Amino acid sequence: MADQPLLLRAYTSLLTIGGPLAALGVLHTRQKRGKEMAGRLGERKGRASRARPIGPLIWVHAASVGEFVSVLPLVEALVERGFNLLVTTGTVTSARLAAVRLPAEAIHQFVPLDVPAFARRFYDHWKPELIVFTESELWPSLLWEAKERSIPVVIANARISLRSYRRWQRAGRAIRALLDGVDLCLAQSEADAQRLASLGAPRVENAGNLKFDVPPPPAAPALLRPLRDAVFGRPVFVAASTHPGEEEIIAAVHATNRKKAHNLLTIIVPRHPERADEIAQSLERFGLHVTLRSRHTVPDWNTDIFVADTIGELGLFYRLADVAFVGGSLVEHGGQNPIEAAKIGVPIVHGPHVGNFADIYPALDTEKGAIEVQDGSQLAATVGKLLGDTATRELMRRAAKQVMVRQSGALERTLTAIEPYLLQFNLTRAHARS
Repeated sequence: MADQPLLLRAYTSLLTIGGPLAALGVLHTRQKRGKEMAGRLGERKGRASRARPIGPLIWVHAASVGEFVSVLPLVEALVERGFNLLVTTGTVTSARLAAVRLPAEAIHQFVPLDVPAFARRFYDHWKPELIVFTESELWPSLLWEAKERSIPVVIANARISLRSYRRWQRAGRAIRALLDGVDLCLAQSEADAQRLASLGAPRVENAGNLKFDVPPPPAAPALLRPLRDAVFGRPVFVAASTHPGEEEIIAAVHATNRKKAHNLLTIIVPRHPERADEIAQSLERFGLHVTLRSRHTVPDWNTDIFVADTIGELGLFYRLADVAFVGGSLVEHGGQNPIEAAKIGVPIVHGPHVGNFADIYPALDTEKGAIEVQDGSQLAATVGKLLGDTATRELMRRAAKQVMVRQSGALERTLTAIEPYLLQFNLTRAHARS
């Protein structure tokens, strides 16, 4: 710890002294709010709930659902090559999705809180030979412990927004010291690469965005068929990954368009499914008939709004959609990922707040695979127009899919970049067998 900059030393000292006790309060509060799994709190303190497999282990960390989905093809590729994979995430929603989507050979755990004692306990058990963090995950205790143990760290799909870049610049030596512990940064874009290099990352490559290589979200035929039967003959508008403040806008969009689009069905897929009851109560005040997926597996003919409060089923609802709104974009959240909708070929509408995907939405908008609206009234007008215009919807589908094809390739470049580490693993395994 002696060679840490002052800011990092203060951070580490504070968490060394008070971190374990403070963590108890944090975890208790988060559990009460449904943000932690009661039976797995030990994992957040670095206590493993699974045995470590024999042989070299790669640890992949993805903060939440979006990061997990984008890194999943990389995890699957590494599992196929015979490597042991530990995948950590930090949210209940991502853990539930991991239970559905993660290969059976990979292990999921919650990432420990960034407390030095928890980090040491975690590393003592798992002993990873390679660490792959995703996007902008830079936790000082976890990174410092890896550096102390001489474990190489790769940041895959690395990104840093202009706002974060300016904030990190003020951290000076602290951010430089953190990035110095990263062996390789594989940036999403050239802008991300330049910012990371400017902040002090020693090795940076522009590998492209892994999100473009994610396959369309799955949809089991046994689940899709009854849904298609239930909505047959109805126009379907899907509002995906919505945030507080957007569901009421969607209800108004539905009310505006249900006369023009006869028997319109609107499906809301909230970003946080635990908000479903709150959403239903709010929308019923509009005089709408609202049902929940968790209580009624399919909407009936009288359902106005169907709230999909389940995990890992977005692929089902996109396949039903005539038009999709991608949320987090009419409120100042930064937008949610439109790639899954584009891969399936759903005409996309979004709001102006899409900074989290600043390299994706402009490409879709420019090629007319998506349409930006500024507010609820524009959204209602655009959705209404698209629902009545089959030709434009078809052009948008084709354009979005073409954008996806042109932007792909990041997975192959990422695998090529980490190949030297994988070769070293193979040499280690060969030596152990001889």
